[in-house]
Amino acid sequence: MANQGKKILIIEDDFFIRELYERQFNKEGYSVSSAEDGPTGLVLASQEKPDLILLDIMLPKLNGLDLLRTLKSKSETQNIPVILLTNLGQESVIKEGFDLGAASYLIKAAYTPSQIIDEVKNFLNDSQQTPAS
Repeated sequence: MANQGKKILIIEDDFFIRELYERQFNKEGYSVSSAEDGPTGLVLASQEKPDLILLDIMLPKLNGLDLLRTLKSKSETQNIPVILLTNLGQESVIKEGFDLGAASYLIKAAYTPSQIIDEVKNFLNDSQQTPAS
């Protein structure tokens, strides 16, 4: 499987959503870890150096935008692509997410789980073919 060895970190406080995506990505051959809050996600991102982070914005203890800001400010995590996966669709929040360095922004309610999987696959495949600068 082409996805073998690719690591995804899911930072999502909703147990059902987190488990759903963990199962789906595991079925696709990805190595998946998850966190239910911002501080745990930050520790896992630093320790595991995933190939991609799926990040919710509404998180306990440390919200997703603050977590994104922290991830992008640390040398060990600044180059990990982050896709915001949230139900917050306000233009100002989307703009802030991109300004902070998000690679993409997906509204949960607008995508089925299989569409999210496809978006992640496409993103990882595209980034693999783009030479690092």
